[in-house]
Amino acid sequence: MLTYDVDIWSIRQRKGRPKPFELRWRVGERAHSRSFKLMPQADGRRSELLAALRKREQFDEQSGLPATEYAALTTPTWYEHATAYVLMKWPKAAAKHRASIAETFATVTPALVSGSRGAPESVVLRKALYGWAFRAVQDKDNALRLRHEVEEPPADIAAALTWIAANTVKMTEVEQSDRLRAALNALSKKLNGMPAADNTVNRKRMVLSNTLRYAVERGILPANPLGRVDWTAPDKDDEVDFRYVPNPEQAAALIDSVRRLSSRGEHMAAFFGCLYYAAMRPSEIAALRAADCTLPATGWGELVLAGSRPEVGSGWTDDGQSFEQRGLKRRARTATRSVPIPPVLTAMLREHKGKYGMADDGRLFRAAQGGRVRSTEYCDLWDAARVKALSAEEAATPLADVPYSLRHAGVSLWINSGVDPVEVARRAGHSLTVLFRFYAKILRGQQDRANELIEKGLSGG
Repeated sequence: MLTYDVDIWSIRQRKGRPKPFELRWRVGERAHSRSFKLMPQADGRRSELLAALRKREQFDEQSGLPATEYAALTTPTWYEHATAYVLMKWPKAAAKHRASIAETFATVTPALVSGSRGAPESVVLRKALYGWAFRAVQDKDNALRLRHEVEEPPADIAAALTWIAANTVKMTEVEQSDRLRAALNALSKKLNGMPAADNTVNRKRMVLSNTLRYAVERGILPANPLGRVDWTAPDKDDEVDFRYVPNPEQAAALIDSVRRLSSRGEHMAAFFGCLYYAAMRPSEIAALRAADCTLPATGWGELVLAGSRPEVGSGWTDDGQSFEQRGLKRRARTATRSVPIPPVLTAMLREHKGKYGMADDGRLFRAAQGGRVRSTEYCDLWDAARVKALSAEEAATPLADVPYSLRHAGVSLWINSGVDPVEVARRAGHSLTVLFRFYAKILRGQQDRANELIEKGLSGG
């Protein structure tokens, strides 16, 4: 308990003792003392206590220390606080967010150490932090604990964890601007030292901010210090590079090339069709069920998207699966999104459903053993299809280098076709802010087209 009820008495000398000079003081109902070898030492400590009183500091009754000294003594380190945050957030956090927290802490923690003497190799340290220090598991009693407390880590991992636990700075030092700036600079870079994407930086910065807010909640810090730091992330252009987004002819050729690769490619052709013609995310396609599809014999169909199955490591999910069953991205758990689909995709899905049927739970796309289609599988198919569908010169460029480029191509087609940006954003599951940030170049072109129409109207045309 902190109190202002403090008395500091004179120093007394007790002859014949190794430390003859005794300083005594009282805090509340409890008496305290400390002995010194030399009088100047005892007098110096007495002066420190008197100075704390003059500054109107309270004293802790049990330890006898001024409040500032007591706080410095009991304040946890960054590592201790970060692991406490992980255990607090884990039960209600999505698997992707759990992995994001661990990734952020694995990036930031090496920037918040007091020195580098005896430090492990950076690769080992990152592996220790990401896979062991900031990952929680249940013990045999179903209590949530840090992984390295339940499982036996390899020797190099255990040594790295011991070193980082002993060398991260106190939370009271973390709030200093130079420390925070070092942490922010660390999270703004990729592992290769190149600038990270804006959304990656913002996501990690939010995790850091929430961790500092938790320190305020725990009474460790008086306020979140992040807002005091004058820092902006390095410039990074997040706009899609449309030189490498396939046009409609190239997209159709790539999907057809997937179909002609193998029997598995034939099975997965409609998967890539959903990426392009419906601009769906891979996690949404993985969760697509036959019941979500309206597929008439002719004309346009409709997909009502109700969930997603994002791929994430089994160490981050509660059931040990390599994916997580969840709602649509940045939507309420029960939210749905209707996406009209053109006749070409309607026919592809009808053919797929008729030929391959469905999984036991009604999903249209599944792995050979019935589970979720892994990204490694459809990426391998895509790499092989690029070689066949593109010229050697095109294949040597980043043109359509990843399957996700089909989603960019689909959204770009809608914008270029004159679809209202609000409707484009709705169908793609974007916010307008994200749409304008990533597709700014195309949207600026549509604004020029709108200006021409307005000018024509003003001139009586």
